[in-house]
Amino acid sequence: MRKEEILDGLLEEKIVSIIRLKHGEMVSKAIDSLVQGGIKVLEITSNTPNFDIQITSARKRYPDILVGAGTITTQQLAQIAIGAGAQFLVTPNTNRAVVGEAMKGDIPVIMGAFTPTEIANAVSYGADIVKLFPAGQLGISYYKSLRGPFAETMFFAVGGIGIDNMKDWLDAGVDGLGIGSTLVKQEANTQEDLDSIASKARQFKEFIRNHGRFTD
Repeated sequence: MRKEEILDGLLEEKIVSIIRLKHGEMVSKAIDSLVQGGIKVLEITSNTPNFDIQITSARKRYPDILVGAGTITTQQLAQIAIGAGAQFLVTPNTNRAVVGEAMKGDIPVIMGAFTPTEIANAVSYGADIVKLFPAGQLGISYYKSLRGPFAETMFFAVGGIGIDNMKDWLDAGVDGLGIGSTLVKQEANTQEDLDSIASKARQFKEFIRNHGRFTD
């Protein structure tokens, strides 16, 4: 899949499910639950046990799902992720070297930024999407203030995003959302947790299908 197709998929789906788990044996099970719930874009973070192996496995098991790597803070992690088959990279920070590795691999980067200077740097480095992080703490009014100087920049809001506030963020104009512990809790370790993941995934997808009208 070409970079442009991956980017189109990210923007069309609007939801990236962030998988950051303490128990490595739960990763594939959590992915199964997310896919059952309709999620089509997964981000496996580098601080999840054996994240690179998990990416390779998920790509093989679900060839129609986009699987990326998150918490890619360094060039070395970017190389490992791309070698494992990551289809996009997500960072919490602004790092030119990570963009360089993504360009070599012809995959998109969702680059973390906090300040206007960091956002401008991410754009100048070639990031495809700016990850406004931590969005929940910064607030929607802060994001709206950025739209003037960065009107042409694509933004995903990440951090503190859930069912209760996602409509407000989408209405404010963000291009997508990264959903973490609201969907997949870091300590997930039981069948009940997996059932909850599948149920919540269906709710998030229904929300997007109804353009912000959440249904129980």
